[in-house]
Amino acid sequence: MLARYALSRHNAASKIPGVTMASLIPGQLTPIGDNAWRMLARNPGMMTGPGTNSYLFGKDSLTVIDPGPEDREHLQSLLQAARSLNKPITQVIVTHTHRDHSPGALALVAATGARCLGPWVPDDGLQDESWDADTLLAEGDTVDCGGDMLTAIETPGHVGNHLCYLSEQGLLFTGDHLIQGSTVVIAPPSGCMQAYFASLRKLQNRGIKLMAPGHGDVITNPEKILIHTLAHRQKREDKVLDSLSKDAQPLATLVTAVYDDVPAFLHGVAQLSLSAHLIKLAEDGKAAETTSGWVLAG
Repeated sequence: MLARYALSRHNAASKIPGVTMASLIPGQLTPIGDNAWRMLARNPGMMTGPGTNSYLFGKDSLTVIDPGPEDREHLQSLLQAARSLNKPITQVIVTHTHRDHSPGALALVAATGARCLGPWVPDDGLQDESWDADTLLAEGDTVDCGGDMLTAIETPGHVGNHLCYLSEQGLLFTGDHLIQGSTVVIAPPSGCMQAYFASLRKLQNRGIKLMAPGHGDVITNPEKILIHTLAHRQKREDKVLDSLSKDAQPLATLVTAVYDDVPAFLHGVAQLSLSAHLIKLAEDGKAAETTSGWVLAG
């Protein structure tokens, strides 16, 4: 799995607009909207924050969105949730195939006979290779979730196969495109900063009322979060550009200047997003890579 919370979990979530502060309890079924519930997996850590969120969504039947890691207790929690709601689980959808989001699909399908829908799997060595969609989803595809509809939105950036899902009520399941209280790591080659900026802008002014992220609590002010995240990423990119010169610098040197607001023990993780920023600057004609490191272009 890739680090999610590592780079900014030290910042107070209350400083970020549009997030709620309710407690997240593993195994507890929590309603988050019309015909939508959250179930937190038992995999907290620096990489996942409080853990991976699985969601159950649907009116007459249930679609599980991001079944999480392969974990028997989490599987039993999802099955018990379906029993308590008196609705069958008929579908599994994933936002992307990182190993904290999709591996739980295998056991859930075995237990319920549900069909799987979602993205293709990038070949970068970082994905859940057990994921096998019965139906691949792409931009604009709609999915009937027991009388409630979801529309797939392609949002590459965090990873190349990332999808978000928007309900008719304006609830967006964001996976790791946006999470609560932190920024996500963009790790090349499957992660792309250029695509991430574009995907953030793509979600603006779409009537999104709530965001259900892959990690953390419900985001209650989506437009402000999108503006905040774009500004944060641009500020970091500006800092990368300001740190470049005509003298080549390796990543290990640049990261100490660009991420001087992040503890040194996280600089290894920070280098992933730093690489993504540098690649974007190179694509924009502002930076160049040499055999000795990165330099200012022009």
